Amino acid sequence: MPVVPFVCPRSGSDLSYDGKFLKSNNNESYPIVNGIPRFCPKENYSSSFGFQWNYFDKDQLDNYSGSRVTQDRFYAETAWDPEALNNQNILEVGSGAGRFTEVFLRTTSTKLYSIDYSNAVDANWRNNNSYGSRLILAQASIYEMPFPDNSFDKIFCLGVLQHTPSFKDSITSLIKKLKPGGELVVDFYPIKGFYTKIHSKYILRPLTKRLPKKLLLNLIESNIDFLIFISDLLCFIKLGFLIRFVPITDIRYFPKNLSSKQRRKWAIMDTFDAFSPEYDYPQRLPDVVQMCKSNNCKVIFSGKVSYSNGSATVVRSIKNY
Repeated sequence: MPVVPFVCPRSGSDLSYDGKFLKSNNNESYPIVNGIPRFCPKENYSSSFGFQWNYFDKDQLDNYSGSRVTQDRFYAETAWDPEALNNQNILEVGSGAGRFTEVFLRTTSTKLYSIDYSNAVDANWRNNNSYGSRLILAQASIYEMPFPDNSFDKIFCLGVLQHTPSFKDSITSLIKKLKPGGELVVDFYPIKGFYTKIHSKYILRPLTKRLPKKLLLNLIESNIDFLIFISDLLCFIKLGFLIRFVPITDIRYFPKNLSSKQRRKWAIMDTFDAFSPEYDYPQRLPDVVQMCKSNNCKVIFSGKVSYSNGSATVVRSIKNY
C-alpha cells in the first residue's frame, strides 16, 4: 500500500523536512509541534472545538466510557467491513479528540490519516499515540488538506460538516482527495421542517457563540444540575418534546451504562458542543445528495441510520471514474 505523502496544501508541491519545519519549494513552511505537522493558523473558527476536546479529551471514547456507542455509530454509518479496510488508504477529516480514530485503529490493522482544524489533534494524539505509525495526524483545514488529490480509497467525515463555513465547498474539497472509485461517508444535522430552528440552541447561539469559552463552560457547569432535572421531569410527565426549549443537549440518547457522574459530564460536554461553535448549518438531505452528484459521485445511500442510543443522517457516495 503506497504511503500518501504530505504536500503543500496550497500549491500541492512536495515538502522537505529541516528538523523543525516542513517546507515547500516556494518557501512556504509549516511547523511541527508536539510531533504533529500544523498546516493552518493556531487560532481559527474551530478554536472552540480545540478548547472543548482538550477539556473533554477522553469522555467520548468507548474505552473510557465503557460503552460501544462510538463503535456502533461508526460502523452503522459507514457500513464498512473492518477486515476489508486493510491495504487501503483511509482519511478521517475532523477527528476531534479521536473517538472515531480510536475505534478505527482498534478494530482494523491498517493506517489512518487524520486531520482536524483545531488543536484537538493534541488530544487525539494523547489518546491514540499507542498505535504508533498507524496514526498519521496533522492539523489542517478541510479546504486546504495537505495531501495530493485522488489519494484515498475511503474518507469519512462525521460530526463535522455543519460546523464548516460552507457545507457545499467542504463536500467538494473532500471529494477532490478521493481516488476514482473511492468512497466518501458524511453525516450532518438534518433540516426536518420549519421547526428545526425553533430550538433553544438556534435561539441562543447568536449570543453564546460570542461568549469567552471558559465563561460559557462555567455557565453550563453552574446550571447543569437544574437543567438535567428539568429535562428528566419533562420526560417523566411525557412532555419530552418540550426539551427543545430547554438550553441543554438531549440527554435521552446518552449511553445507558453511564454513571450519574459520567452522565453529568456528557451533559456539560454536549451542551457546550451545541452552543459554542462559530457555525451550525443543518442541511436538507436532497441538497447534500445533489452536492455529491454535482461533484462526479454516485450516491449509494442517503437517509437515516440508527445505532445504539441514537441515529444520524448519512450520505455515502462513490467517486466516478
